[in-house]
Amino acid sequence: MKNQRLNETNDVVHFAYEEVDITPQEPMQTIGFGREDEESRGVMDRLLAQVSLWKYQKEICCLIAIDHIGFSKVHGDILRRAIGKVLGVEQEKVMLCFSHTHSAPNDTIEKEYAEFVDNQIMKAVGLALKKFMPMKGAWGNAYGDIGLNRRWDNDALDRRIGFFKVIDAESGDLKLLLLRLTAHANVLKGDNYLISPDYFGTVRDALQQRFGCPVMVTQGASGDVAPKYFNSKLTPPDAGDDRFVRSEKALSLMGQEVLKQISAVIDNIAPAAFKGLGMYSVELDLFADMLPYERALKIAKEAKQFAGIDGTLWLAEVLRLKKSGIKTQKETIEIQYFSIGDGCLCGVANEIMCEFALHALELTGNEYFYFGGYTNGCTGYFPTEADYDKGGFEVYWSMLIYYIYFNRVFPLNRDACTLLIQGAVENAPL
Repeated sequence: MKNQRLNETNDVVHFAYEEVDITPQEPMQTIGFGREDEESRGVMDRLLAQVSLWKYQKEICCLIAIDHIGFSKVHGDILRRAIGKVLGVEQEKVMLCFSHTHSAPNDTIEKEYAEFVDNQIMKAVGLALKKFMPMKGAWGNAYGDIGLNRRWDNDALDRRIGFFKVIDAESGDLKLLLLRLTAHANVLKGDNYLISPDYFGTVRDALQQRFGCPVMVTQGASGDVAPKYFNSKLTPPDAGDDRFVRSEKALSLMGQEVLKQISAVIDNIAPAAFKGLGMYSVELDLFADMLPYERALKIAKEAKQFAGIDGTLWLAEVLRLKKSGIKTQKETIEIQYFSIGDGCLCGVANEIMCEFALHALELTGNEYFYFGGYTNGCTGYFPTEADYDKGGFEVYWSMLIYYIYFNRVFPLNRDACTLLIQGAVENAPL
């Protein structure tokens, strides 16, 4: 669907919303910290799944925000197909946006929990179908300081706090704030064993209390962006210098910064009837070449030394693939677009860096074009060419933990960054 033209009539767009609780009721294996003991020890704040439906003429688009690090792509696709059957639409009309909290259950290990979440989301979709209302809306940008580039020698940062303001077309009441933020949802670090939506929860709470409507938060290009504030007795690699602020109130500080910046501009954004609604996907094949086994040994040694990551199983898989004669692994990337009014959320399953969003912004010339990750699943870091050359957690070390979920053992090749950005921009809505 390259350069899909959106419907352009004066028909009214309709909107519906529903949310459900997806908090586990017992200890669960989590996934976010790569610890030997990943079992949760209680709940700090509840997890949510938020369903929004958008209807224009006969087209229905479904955007869902989920408090989770990111399902496997297989799990995400199964859920999207099931939702599509209920709505009578294809899979590409369903977009799952994961918060990437590091303090939620592992859906791959915790099968019953995964089924529970899917059932809750399906329930919310069914309820939302009964709640359509005519709407007006408008995009806006605030600019805030909630994140910092993890690499101290890189000041690239997408400071946009994008938001879409939805009102009831008849009453004028504010019905939803859809946010797009760009900072990792790991204010809580490896010494936290409590289930939590991380700072997404405090952002929702702060804004909902102030504006009196539901607040959906989606994640942007934050693969190399750590939260400015963190709450931990540890000094982790992603908060290891004096730019970062350690505080027991770190979650609240993140929420208050977003509230402050949104409050300063939201009254200047006047929702109106608008033309254009669409959700579609394109696919792009990218490749990861197998590195020499000697290089894999060095990567495992570095990961153990600098991040405490045990690469024994990963090395075994690298060796198995080598002996099988596999030289390259392919990943088919789905680039999905949710275009509404003059703005667009564009997402891939990978953890992409903030430079991706900044480059896409420059190429499209649209301040409301938001390129982000954690969409429909999570399939590993996607480094820039410069970051690829530096190595480290975002490029190699994380693969030692998550390779079993990504179906590849090495990062995508160096030129994949440029190819992905080109693909995202070339297929963006007109």
